[in-house]
Amino acid sequence: MDIKELYVSAKGDQEFNTIGQALDAAKEYDGKNVVIHIAAGVYNERIVINQHYLSLIGEDENSTKITYSDAAHDVMPEGDERGTFRTQSVMIDADHFYASHISFLNEAGQGHDVGQAIAVYVDGDQMIFEHCRFEGYQDTLFTAPLPKEPKQPGGFKGPKEFAPRRHGRQLYKDCFISGNIDFIFGSATAYFEDCEIFMCDRHNELSGYVLAPSTYEEEKYGYVFNHCRFTSDCPKESAYLGRPWRNYAKAVILNSEIGAHIKKEGWHDWNKKDAWDTMFFAEYGNFGEGAGSERAPFVKILTEDEAAEYTREKVLGF
Repeated sequence: MDIKELYVSAKGDQEFNTIGQALDAAKEYDGKNVVIHIAAGVYNERIVINQHYLSLIGEDENSTKITYSDAAHDVMPEGDERGTFRTQSVMIDADHFYASHISFLNEAGQGHDVGQAIAVYVDGDQMIFEHCRFEGYQDTLFTAPLPKEPKQPGGFKGPKEFAPRRHGRQLYKDCFISGNIDFIFGSATAYFEDCEIFMCDRHNELSGYVLAPSTYEEEKYGYVFNHCRFTSDCPKESAYLGRPWRNYAKAVILNSEIGAHIKKEGWHDWNKKDAWDTMFFAEYGNFGEGAGSERAPFVKILTEDEAAEYTREKVLGF
């Protein structure tokens, strides 16, 4: 496939000053592999990507930042609140996307003040992020698709509310992801490898939940974390690894360092006793102050043979 390269700099010394301008120009090359190189700088833009085979390559993840600050409690012109799924700083609604050395942020603030605030909404297949940062508080990273049905009418108000649901596979390698309430959530099959998962203190008795998967019943894999570090600046034993957004939620954590902020029981059932027989939360070979043998009764500790089924190749197929 032919490759077209475009260059962006906030300083004005490249062909485009904004990422949005480069994305508009990229449409001329639909069908090619388009690579957008982004120089160091802060890009205060709300980005929508719906072109396949597109890549964003930053100069450095600590200095190449895309940020916006929409939040769920914002009041819209029609008088209703924005809601979760209209807050994203960046939306990627395409397949075969690649990003590296970029920070994606939503800087609206803590969830108890502003509600949910998504940094990146990822809806597609064969999505790869390497050496990226995802920073926010509540609902930082949404690994689409949406659950099949909302709990309440209008609960999914946003760009994909009525769209057909497409299951996708996503890879996050050597990334940093921060937040505190359900800050990695959604229905995709997503593999996290060598990532740091940082829980931000919300100055509350309960610091939060890292994961809220909503895996579809027919999917074998949900979230898998391998060789990751679960870190925080939260009090000891004040947080959970995850809870089931929907009853067939699946998440497996392998060979990872679990910080002291995680409670002994590890996981929460979201008061859904009926989900015990359908959700799948499992661990293998984890270590650190937050790891241990006193997990909640619905958590499975994998055998070596069972853990061998969770390689990146088996889970994602790429």
